[in-house]
Amino acid sequence: MLRFAPSPTGDMQIADLRVALANYIVAKQRAEGFLLRIEDTDKSRNVEGKDAEIKDLLAKFAIHPDQVLYQSDTLNRYQQLALHLVAEEKAFLCLCSEEDIERERRKAEDNNQPYRYSGRCTRLSPEEIRRIRDKKIPFTIRIRKPDEAILFTDLIREEIRAEPAEVDHFTLLRSDGTPTHNFACAVDDMSEGIRLVIRDEKHLMDTPKQIHIRRSLGFDEEIVYAHLPPLLDESGRRMPKAENSSVKWLLEAGFLPDAVINYLLAPGCEACMDEVFTLPDAIECFDLQKFSRSEARFDLDCLRRLNRKHLRRMNDRELSRIFGFADVEIGRLAKLYLQEAATINELDTKLHAIFAPKRCDEEWGPQMRSLSDAILSAPYFEAFDAFANDLSERTGLEGETLLQPLRQLMTGARHGPQLSDVYQHIKSYITEVARCQH
Repeated sequence: MLRFAPSPTGDMQIADLRVALANYIVAKQRAEGFLLRIEDTDKSRNVEGKDAEIKDLLAKFAIHPDQVLYQSDTLNRYQQLALHLVAEEKAFLCLCSEEDIERERRKAEDNNQPYRYSGRCTRLSPEEIRRIRDKKIPFTIRIRKPDEAILFTDLIREEIRAEPAEVDHFTLLRSDGTPTHNFACAVDDMSEGIRLVIRDEKHLMDTPKQIHIRRSLGFDEEIVYAHLPPLLDESGRRMPKAENSSVKWLLEAGFLPDAVINYLLAPGCEACMDEVFTLPDAIECFDLQKFSRSEARFDLDCLRRLNRKHLRRMNDRELSRIFGFADVEIGRLAKLYLQEAATINELDTKLHAIFAPKRCDEEWGPQMRSLSDAILSAPYFEAFDAFANDLSERTGLEGETLLQPLRQLMTGARHGPQLSDVYQHIKSYITEVARCQH
């Protein structure tokens, strides 16, 4: 079983989608189940409706989980296991307040040292523990740090070692009884049969903590890890959680899901013969162990080029449906504009200009009105030359005085593809196209 475990605390980011794709593809390659686990135990940070949005976005990329689970449905399990670790003296009650911890963090930062828990609550007496329970004093539960270094092999990063001090005495349960990310994640992976975890490199140092939790609980089955290198923005920094780095933004900007899949998986699809591929192709060629270890810079221009290629490969009728038609000619018309447009939105702007009534009160306005009147009363012409010659004869326009106003009347633009090419795809709509605004 493989899993994707997002938190419903904001928009799904592009790096999150890459993780979801990698897990889904490997699950398909291994004929295993794929689990969507919503990590929603931190109620203060959850955003209403984001869990449904995550499901909808995954569906747009043809990612269909076999099972959907919510961590908030199993809070009792985490609490019972944390208390079990306390009973075995593998964990302890901690009375340190958030203010205490923050003070220690600031002190460590001032000394240019990593924060480490002070250890002040590691040896509470039985009397003190009884007092805590009798008076219902708020406490957290921390696990004791390991006695030895935690070592594991990452499929991409190879050998990783974390010393006991790096793992530290970390928190399992908050004072409100909810589990921390590492505790809930470790328990769920253990109980849900997850044996391969593919996730972003930002979680790399969570892994020793989660291994330590499972070992403390007596779980000795191996879970294999692969941490994908980070996605960087154009300035070379880790992509921030922002609107213009979200999956929703990419779709709203007019990028095709196939192009986004292609772009995000390219580092692991070196075996693909063709630069342009779709999700079914990726299931055939993706090799997790060949995924580049290098940081990947998110290049919007590169994505635009791939999007243009995917648009060219689309079935003409299917492409036309995006714009509200079911006509292969409209799909072909859209592809004429791929020299200057790369997204659905940009193509939609071009097609809207063609089918919208034209302004005929500016330069070439009189000529456009004259041509519009002639077109509305003209017979149907199969060929552009016959169409243009007829208009010339009936309006007295010729050369640029014919072609420039005719271009603006047909396309709503001063420049663009050859008019003869445009005409071949809109001739059935010409009386609808060649109208002036009233």
